[in-house]
Amino acid sequence: MTALLSTIARPEPGEYDPYYKRYIALVKTDDIVATLEQQAEESRALLGPLSAEQAEFRYAPGKWSVKEVVGHLSDTERILSYRALRIGRGDATPIEGFEQDDYVPNGKFGQRTMADLLEEFRAVRKATIQLFRHFDAQAAARRGTANQKQITARALGFIIAGHELHHRQTLQEKYLK
Repeated sequence: MTALLSTIARPEPGEYDPYYKRYIALVKTDDIVATLEQQAEESRALLGPLSAEQAEFRYAPGKWSVKEVVGHLSDTERILSYRALRIGRGDATPIEGFEQDDYVPNGKFGQRTMADLLEEFRAVRKATIQLFRHFDAQAAARRGTANQKQITARALGFIIAGHELHHRQTLQEKYLK
């Protein structure tokens, strides 16, 4: 049996751009697969009961609505998982960056229901969990280039989890008071 990413220690600082330290620091466990599974349930419990009006809330002009935050989480997780897939499989081709502020308005998340957005997030997360669950130690430690920065596949798993935690904290502090 091969080692799973969930049994590998958290990434070292040299495995990712320092910008991502803020996300990785939010992840308090080294079991990334269990963390991703638990987060999916916590996010659904937090956001599932929101009314349509609450889902449209923006805490300030120009800020994303709750629905746009959820759409952003799905988009970002897809992109980061894709990066992890390519890097974990040994694809050395540099991976381009993306501009989140272009993705959100083009996602038209405000035209969808919160239930639909949460179902999409659940499906994306399920795919992410499967990807990381089946990385062995060698795949998890592989390095690649994404957005002109060196990164390992396992660092991307922790960034995905930390990114979701960051936005969940923002939702709790600024949207769902």
